[in-house]
Amino acid sequence: WSFNLQVFFLSSRFAHQRKIEELPHSVVQDRSIYEDAEIFARNLNEMGLMTARDYENYRELYLLMTSYLRPPDLLVYLRASVPTLVKHIQARGREFESSIRIEYLERLETHYENWVDRYDLGPKLIIEADEIDFVNVDADRMQVISQIESRLYGLFPEKPNL
Repeated sequence: WSFNLQVFFLSSRFAHQRKIEELPHSVVQDRSIYEDAEIFARNLNEMGLMTARDYENYRELYLLMTSYLRPPDLLVYLRASVPTLVKHIQARGREFESSIRIEYLERLETHYENWVDRYDLGPKLIIEADEIDFVNVDADRMQVISQIESRLYGLFPEKPNL
């Protein structure tokens, strides 16, 4: 089932990315096609939930699809520790997230760190998210927006509407 589900996510994100590329303005994505392959499908394979053959087929499809995509103008990685992730999950109170195990979050954190370290498709911005609350605190949100805009447009640009 994991292969079929991951291929569904892959095709959905590919279609979404193609639509984004047609837009005349900037867009912020929560999760990209790259994360699906580099984090989640890889993790399923390593956990034995996706066979080596299925994973290899998935990777080939992923590489083919991403060859038709323009990479992001900027990768923004919100680095958060596992305790911070747990706090956010608990605050959301989503029933389906209540059974997520700490070990699973630790595996994802390792995969994210490795992927961000290897990422070479374009510029990246790493924001340490443990000590900020950009969802509820305006000053934190403005600081994050300022960091993103500075990385995208320079210090004193004439900014397009985000």
